[in-house]
Amino acid sequence: MTTLTSPRKLAGLVLALSTSAAFAATAPSTPTPFTATYQVLQGGEAIGEATLHLTSSGDNHWEYSNQTQGTSGMAAALGASSNETTHFRWNQGSAETESYDYRLNAAIKNKQRHIKVDWTTNQVSVDEGKGPTVYASVPGLIDRNLAPFAVGLALRDGKQAVTLPVAVRHNVENQQFKVAGKDSVKVPAGQFQAVRVERADADKSFNAWYVPQKYPVPVKLAQSDGGNLVLQLVSYRQP
Repeated sequence: MTTLTSPRKLAGLVLALSTSAAFAATAPSTPTPFTATYQVLQGGEAIGEATLHLTSSGDNHWEYSNQTQGTSGMAAALGASSNETTHFRWNQGSAETESYDYRLNAAIKNKQRHIKVDWTTNQVSVDEGKGPTVYASVPGLIDRNLAPFAVGLALRDGKQAVTLPVAVRHNVENQQFKVAGKDSVKVPAGQFQAVRVERADADKSFNAWYVPQKYPVPVKLAQSDGGNLVLQLVSYRQP
């Protein structure tokens, strides 16, 4: 059985897609709270579980969280888990990150990252425990945790190509994605005719499959960077 060889690979689960408007589409609508659960596989073997939550904080403010837990192999033996939480505002039809917190916990390694976006001064502060890096924000800025959800919202609103400004360690990185085709996809949640999205810029390390009129998050995500991991939707529910 293939197992996770490093907690860093578990941390790579939630790296994904990213976006802003590229093609004309219908008027964007506000998000709807949900909980989505995923099976995490490596080499065809289940090694973990991931749970996404979107909840409203009121007055166009939202919390989007991702909790991932190793359940077998080395990931379970190390007690590896990662938690990511984004607080964002819904501004003129798109999400903008206000804060992002990431923690990786394992027996042999711990890692953290905190991002704060001050929309009054238009500055981003990124701190990984060794002091903050500060740079200018841009309209529509999000973080890596929020990116897959932002892509799903763009697809739902009819866009076929998207570019998102994503806050990374030292700067804003414009990440580009495009619809590359349609595939039949079978996951624990069911079988779907899904839209396949690929990275359109230099990073081509993953594919994601969406059913945008049904779910705002992928039904499947395959990512070669960070351990050749595959996430498959198990359930999706709204309150």
